[in-house]
Amino acid sequence: MNMNCYLKTLYPVLLTAPLLAAFSVSADQTWPDLPQGVKNGVGAQVDSKIYVGLGSLGQDFYMLDLDNLEKGWQKQAQFTGPARDGATASVIGEDIYIFGGSGKADAKAKSPVIFDTVYRFDSQNNSWSKMQTTAPVGLLGAASYSPDNQQIVFFGGYNKPLFDKYLSDILTTDQKAQPEKWQKIVDDYMGLKPVDYQWNRQVLSFNPNTNQWQDLGSSPYLPNCGAALVTDKQNALLISGEIKPGLRTAEVKTYQFGQAQPWISEHPLPTPESQPLQEGVAGAFAGMSNGAVLVAGGANFHGAKQAFDQGNMFAHNGLAKAFNTETYVFKDGAWKQGNDLAEGVAYGLSFTVPQGVLMVGGEKTDKSASTKVAMLTWNGTQIEQQD
Repeated sequence: MNMNCYLKTLYPVLLTAPLLAAFSVSADQTWPDLPQGVKNGVGAQVDSKIYVGLGSLGQDFYMLDLDNLEKGWQKQAQFTGPARDGATASVIGEDIYIFGGSGKADAKAKSPVIFDTVYRFDSQNNSWSKMQTTAPVGLLGAASYSPDNQQIVFFGGYNKPLFDKYLSDILTTDQKAQPEKWQKIVDDYMGLKPVDYQWNRQVLSFNPNTNQWQDLGSSPYLPNCGAALVTDKQNALLISGEIKPGLRTAEVKTYQFGQAQPWISEHPLPTPESQPLQEGVAGAFAGMSNGAVLVAGGANFHGAKQAFDQGNMFAHNGLAKAFNTETYVFKDGAWKQGNDLAEGVAYGLSFTVPQGVLMVGGEKTDKSASTKVAMLTWNGTQIEQQD
């Protein structure tokens, strides 16, 4: 396993935009590519404007006005906190809130940490501020959305003390001088059972107006990181994601905000035609088009599930990360496989807009960050991709 690749491949969350938007764009519109590639970043939508930043963009933040595509991506005020991968973003009103992520607290830091800080981006004034609160759990790799435009709800997230210690141990141990010690650190951490990572299993909410956090109850599932999230008013569909580093799940479930029994198990992702089983994916693109949920791309390790089922907890040891081209369509409670993407990609941002699912950036097979922006549309028979 290449530890440097692992540390760089932290988990962005796919934030889908509201399904009802008061703007329109020509169906045959060409979508402007980003000036810089983005992976492991955050995305959010405020009215007709979509925002992407952080991750491989460092502290940079860009905006695309869907009512004025000819202006292209416009650079916004730089993020004022430390650069980070794998943060999650959600919108209340016209403000974007940034939670979690992993990065170095300052230039002198020997290793990254999971951030527990919260930042607000005021889209009207193009300005950043730090909130006077701290997250009660690690939110690296978490998924989030607002069901009521008042509070933000979170699913999953890495355990901060455990992951901070692991990063510190691995990055302060000289691999060349102490190869056996270094390898033991990796093997011990990667060889844990899913429950031993102590990822966040509670559904949490944060209200920016009151600055208060609330526990909404425990999930009956193993907590996910890097899951795709598609929202429809108060409900959220959580698709796949990791249950431990290197191991995904094919599980799909619906969370119904405010219900006494909020969780519903959906059919899992189907087995792709090219593989003997469904590994599950992390960092997939997802959103709604013509009443169907579309899922595209994402990364996994082919063979990890079989190794895990045979009792190997370090299930992805020696396996290459696969950047998948498969797409899936979820409609009327059932899945079907769609036509493949032009290339495998994961860890980008996706937005539901009237035309379909807008895919922005992502990590490609060669590990580079993509600048590409493309639209996926379900026409009732197949998925159409338009650049």
